[in-house]
Amino acid sequence: MNVDGGEGADDDMVFKALASRTRRRMLDALKDSPCTTGELCAHFPEIDRTTVLQHLRVLERAALVTGRKVGRERRLALAPMPIKRIHDRWIGEYTRAAVELLHRLGGE
Repeated sequence: MNVDGGEGADDDMVFKALASRTRRRMLDALKDSPCTTGELCAHFPEIDRTTVLQHLRVLERAALVTGRKVGRERRLALAPMPIKRIHDRWIGEYTRAAVELLHRLGGE
């Protein structure tokens, strides 16, 4: 895998997006069902609309959220594939290595 571009760069964008607690909360808000931009902003009354939209742009650049126009509204939906890719590449691999290490330690 090329870590300077392509999938590695995509992973970097996902990690950057997930580094923010606010953006993780936004993904949580979209996890159960899509919503409009206005509905998403309403989930965060402590944050002004401009800031919510800035966070949303980061999520969209990382391909974690998709948006489409429906009439005058913009419908937002969670796009889970980048998180699955992170899980498969990083979390799954490291979990497997940790389990193998524990197995080897227990067998000695």
